[in-house]
Amino acid sequence: MKREGENPAAPSFFPSPFSLYPSQVMNNYPHPIIAREGWPFLAISLVLAIAVTVWCAAWATPLWIIFVFVLQFFRDPGREIPQEVGAVLSPCDGRVIKVERAQDPYAQREAILVSVFMNVFNVHSNRSPLDGTVEKVQYFPGRFVNADLDKASTENERNAVVLKTGDGQTVTFVQVAGLIARRILCYIKVGDVLTKGQRYGFIRFGSRVDVYLPLTATVKVAIGDKVSATTTILAKL
Repeated sequence: MKREGENPAAPSFFPSPFSLYPSQVMNNYPHPIIAREGWPFLAISLVLAIAVTVWCAAWATPLWIIFVFVLQFFRDPGREIPQEVGAVLSPCDGRVIKVERAQDPYAQREAILVSVFMNVFNVHSNRSPLDGTVEKVQYFPGRFVNADLDKASTENERNAVVLKTGDGQTVTFVQVAGLIARRILCYIKVGDVLTKGQRYGFIRFGSRVDVYLPLTATVKVAIGDKVSATTTILAKL
């Protein structure tokens, strides 16, 4: 797992996100619309596509398809942030695959587990589901079985963040690598203060995020629901 501090400002040639989204959204999301995590992949795929096009245009089509796929995978748009009190926002885009009572092994408590599965066509930027202070960050090496399977939560490579809210409630969110995902990125550390919708990590190429909620929380989603990072409310505390 790679843990980094604040990323440097985007190069001047990159479109300013503030010119593409309303200021009330992007002021809370100062990131380019194409994730920096994808820039090397984009550069490589673009150079290869151009080189093959120059050499033999008829053979270049698959490489341009790959370039477009990489471009869409690393898109990282700003989102509207709901202002409802007590709202727990989805930390990622995807589909809800689990809503159940479970043991939270990271905060050592009984909790409500909501799992969101991300396929390769979802945005893979991860964002804080609520305001709070980071109490624990734990990384676990592991396997890379299909993230849609139950055992992925305990056997796959994963990174857990335990967050304490201002009123003393605990919410845990866990980045889980999948069959294709081979890189979990987390940019926060213990003691950091997060705001809801704040970008805190990224998972490359398919994965899931598990969210452990207090037993008193009211879940607002059901299995099969499609959710969007930050804009969808998973639960109310």
